Amino acid sequence: QYGIVLDAGSSHTAMFVYKWPADKENDTGVVSEHSMCDVEGPGISSYSSNPPAAGTSLVHCLNQALRDVPKEKHAGTPLYLGATAGMRLLNIANMQASDAVLSAVAATLKSYPFDFRGSKILSGEEEGVFGWVTANYLLENFIKRGWLGEWIQPQKKTLGAMDFGGASTQITFETRDTIEDPRNEVMLKLYGQAYKVYTHSFLCYGRDQVLKRLLSKLLQAESYQPTVHHPCWPTGYDKSLSLNSVYDSPCTEKERPSLALNTTIRVIGTGNGSLCAVHVSKLFDFTTCSFSRCSFDGIFQPEVSGNFIAFSAFFYTVDFIQTVMGRPVHLPSDLKDAAMTICATSWSELLQKAPKLEKRLADYCAVSTFVYLLTTKGYNFDNHSFPNIAFQKKAGETSIGWALGYMLNLTNMIPAEKPSSHKSMLYNYWVILILLFVVTTLTSLVTAVCLLRRSKSSAI
Repeated sequence: QYGIVLDAGSSHTAMFVYKWPADKENDTGVVSEHSMCDVEGPGISSYSSNPPAAGTSLVHCLNQALRDVPKEKHAGTPLYLGATAGMRLLNIANMQASDAVLSAVAATLKSYPFDFRGSKILSGEEEGVFGWVTANYLLENFIKRGWLGEWIQPQKKTLGAMDFGGASTQITFETRDTIEDPRNEVMLKLYGQAYKVYTHSFLCYGRDQVLKRLLSKLLQAESYQPTVHHPCWPTGYDKSLSLNSVYDSPCTEKERPSLALNTTIRVIGTGNGSLCAVHVSKLFDFTTCSFSRCSFDGIFQPEVSGNFIAFSAFFYTVDFIQTVMGRPVHLPSDLKDAAMTICATSWSELLQKAPKLEKRLADYCAVSTFVYLLTTKGYNFDNHSFPNIAFQKKAGETSIGWALGYMLNLTNMIPAEKPSSHKSMLYNYWVILILLFVVTTLTSLVTAVCLLRRSKSSAI
C-alpha cells in the first residue's frame, strides 16, 4: 500500500511517497520512503496574492506521484497536505488569504485520482510531536519484531526530536519531570505503552524569520542609515535591501519603522563573530520566567534528558560546518569556534569553498551562531548532554520530519493497544515447521550415510 504526504513548509514544499506491505498495516518498521519530490519555488504561503499559483506549483510533483504509485493503487492511496509555520504566520497576518491558499491547494489535490484526505495547517505542537513519532518509529524505539516473529518492546529509551524549519523551531522529548505548563504536555499511548512528552514550538525562530529579525535589530541599532553594517555577514559581501523585505512578516511588524517601506538600505558585511553573537542573543529573552525553570521567552522546559536527533536546518548547518569547513562538532565549544571561524571567513573564501551554496552562504555565520545559542543558552545543553545530539537528515533511507508521523497517526497505523499476537503465532508455526523439516532432513541424511557405511563394511 502507498500513502502521500505534502510537507508545505515556509520556504518550500516537499512531497513524500511512503509504502508498506498491504498485509502488515500494524507492523512496525515496515513503512519506508518510496520516493520524494521537492516542489520548485517558494512555500505555499508566498502565494498569498495569487492563491491559484500555490496549487499549480504542486503539479510537477503530483505528476511524479502518478508514476511512482502503481495505477491500480491510485484510488486507495491516501493523500494529505500539512502546512506549517509559514501558513501559521499568514493565517495570523491575513486569514482570508491563508484560507484562499489552502482552498486552491485542495482544488489541485482533488483533481488527482488519489484518496485526498484534506489539507490543514498543523499547530506547532502537532509538528513537534509528529516529528518525535517519526524519529522513534523509524529507529524502532516503540516496538519491533523479534527474529521468531514475536513482538518485542525494546527496553530502549525514546529519542528527543529537534526540528528547525524556515519559520519555527520545535523541541520534543519524553520526560519524567512534572510539566508545569499543561500546554507543553502531550500524553500518547502507542503499542499499549504510555508516553509523557514535553513539546514546544517557537514561532518566528525558524531560520528565515531569525535572519529577518536579526536584520531588523541591526537596522534599528544604526537608526536606518542609508548604509548599515552587518557583523554576521562576511567581509566583501554587501547587498541593497528594501525595508519591505524585512518588515513583511508578523515576526518583525512590531519593529516596523515609520519610514516608507520601499526605502532601500545598503547592508555591508563586517565578519565580526563576537559582535554577531551579541546581536543574535538579543533575539532571545532570558530574563522572564514564571516557572521553576525556562528555556527562553518565559517558556517552561524541564531539563533535557536522553539522546536527541536534530534534523532539518539543524542538520544542514552542522553538515556545512563538518563538510565545507572541515570541523568536528562534538561539544558546544566546537560549535561556537566553528561559528567564529565562519564569521571570520571572507566572502571570496566562502565562495571558493562552496560555490554551489552561494544563495545561502552569507547566512551561515548568523545561523551557526543562532544554533549554538539556541542549543546551549536556550535549551540548556551542556558538555555532558550536547554529545547526545545526533544531527541527521534521515534514519535509514527515510527522511526525518513530521510527515511520516502525521500519516501514521491519520491512518491509525500505530495502534494504541499492543498488536495481537495472531500474526506472530502464525509466523512462529512456520518457524517450527521449517525447523522440523530441517531436523527430519538431517536425520534422514545421517541414517542414509550410516546405512551406506554398513552395507560397504558388510560387503568387505
